[in-house]
Amino acid sequence: MSQNLNGALRVLVAEDEPYNLRRLARLLREQGCEVVAELEDGPAVLEWLDQGGAADALFLDIQMPGLSGLEVASEAPRGLPIVFVTAFSEHAVRAFEQAAADYLLKPVTAERLARTLERLRERREAAPAPARPQGPFRYAVRAGEGLVFLDLARTTHFTYEEEAVWAHAGGRFRTLWKTLSEAEAALEGRGLVRGHRHLLLRPEAVVGVRPGDSGRLWVRLPGDVEVEVSRGAAPGLKQRLGLA
Repeated sequence: MSQNLNGALRVLVAEDEPYNLRRLARLLREQGCEVVAELEDGPAVLEWLDQGGAADALFLDIQMPGLSGLEVASEAPRGLPIVFVTAFSEHAVRAFEQAAADYLLKPVTAERLARTLERLRERREAAPAPARPQGPFRYAVRAGEGLVFLDLARTTHFTYEEEAVWAHAGGRFRTLWKTLSEAEAALEGRGLVRGHRHLLLRPEAVVGVRPGDSGRLWVRLPGDVEVEVSRGAAPGLKQRLGLA
């Protein structure tokens, strides 16, 4: 059946069982979606996103090699709707703790999928423009057995390393956030930009840029620090810097 993909939901499907992958992709196309990628494991999803892949929603099998769907969701860009697909209902609680847009049990039926897609379309149409908070902002970092507070205005970037989020503000400080998605939620509207799945940048801190390979961008920060921005994130950062 031929579909008009104008305004269609763009979706990624990740599933390690080829038959289930093909079946779900077919059902999505039959309901008017544009399937932009069909992948078979968690690391491939994060790599696809890191390389600039864009979608309106991710359909993720929970049990996949390398990284589970839940682990992928914790590293995916904040605000990207995720639908978990699994044969096991016991994962539902954890899925909704990850703010899942929906939770589908296998075998997925066309009728149940239609309800999910209706919710995703309504969510896309109703999404408001985020308000930008005003005024200074401070956040806590660990200092010995206690905490100190750092000014966001003095922070250049945040990185995810060693299973923690680190703030770079004239030094490297361990924050209380466990993932960059948590950091993004706390800093929402503060103007930070994802450089790649392990990097958040404050554009006002950028002091220089130079082109990298394959559309990537090298960004210079105070203290003679350089970080690489992915091909997918480079256009957005250039726009924020007035270069596009």
